[in-house]
Amino acid sequence: MSRNLPQNVKSWLVEPLPDDVFRAVERVARAPDVVRVALMPDVHLANDVCVGTVMATRELIYPAAVGGDIGCGIAAVALDGSEQLLRDARFAQELLDRLRSSVPVHRHGGGALPESLAAQAISDSRLESVRRREGAVQFGTLGRGNHFLEFQVDDEDRLWLMVHSGSRAMGQAIRDLHVARATSAGGGLTYLRAGTQEGDAYIVDTNWARAYAAANRRAMLDAAVAALTALSGTKAVSSTYFDCDHNHVRHEVHFGESFWVHRKGAMSAGSDEPGILPGSMATKSFHVAGRGNAEALRSSSHGAGRAMSRSEARQRVKSADVLRQMRSVWFDPNALPALREEAPSAYKDIRAVLRAQSDLTRVVRRLRPVLVYKGT
Repeated sequence: MSRNLPQNVKSWLVEPLPDDVFRAVERVARAPDVVRVALMPDVHLANDVCVGTVMATRELIYPAAVGGDIGCGIAAVALDGSEQLLRDARFAQELLDRLRSSVPVHRHGGGALPESLAAQAISDSRLESVRRREGAVQFGTLGRGNHFLEFQVDDEDRLWLMVHSGSRAMGQAIRDLHVARATSAGGGLTYLRAGTQEGDAYIVDTNWARAYAAANRRAMLDAAVAALTALSGTKAVSSTYFDCDHNHVRHEVHFGESFWVHRKGAMSAGSDEPGILPGSMATKSFHVAGRGNAEALRSSSHGAGRAMSRSEARQRVKSADVLRQMRSVWFDPNALPALREEAPSAYKDIRAVLRAQSDLTRVVRRLRPVLVYKGT
């Protein structure tokens, strides 16, 4: 049976939407004050609002259309070395060992925030308490799930380093506090009204979370580069560093009108705006430039997107499958059982995603994974 999405929805899809995703998109598109929705090729089911959704409103702000990992994104920097460095198994293992200590997954022993983050305004004393505790001890840490740090090589045999992470416990605390204050829109969705004390407080806190997430990525890249430099003398080329996030809400002008644009698992892709699209642990990633497509609210996908939920991957993917799929990439074999939910086969084909959004981005650089460090 053919199905038509609501008229305020535009889509760039790799495949037809599953029934549960279709229903979730319909619910969002018909929510109060939702003027436009753009679905990215990596769209997949998530709580309340699907990952890969871009949504524009005039006055209402929907925390679920940003999610809990506020400011989650990707940063990359080139290195002054080649893949030759990582062709030796002993060197690769030593680097992985150093990454485990220099880029912790859970809590960092230092437990201190940069002064700029510690001094920046946050809206509520309860969030201030979280900032002093979890915010400090988790700064410089990677997190679990699909977050990773990866050494890659481009088509010119140049090494790159990429990290994917977000605002850790801070983003979740900010979401939970503001959802508790929000107004129900039905269907599990809640909203805050821009220009009110509650709406303005949410924007202040999400802006802080975005700054935290970006600084966290930079701190992890610096620590990983330091580990590599200690082993080989290889350094970062600081002028190549760039960062983009894919969970945010901000005020933008589209079609001559001001909107609150929510992106959940979607990047901003203005004309020539740089972005990063990861594939999976064993497939290529891409540096891209935006095309500024107006119908897509100047947005693009944020990566390959999941083809299987984590629970489905744990049921269907065996450790032997991961080992076979990762045969050309260094990783920690002790993490093998836990990596089944992040197996390359659990993700969509990044090439199909790029084809589906050829009018949203253009490829600037292709990168092949060489060594992957993931939190488990």
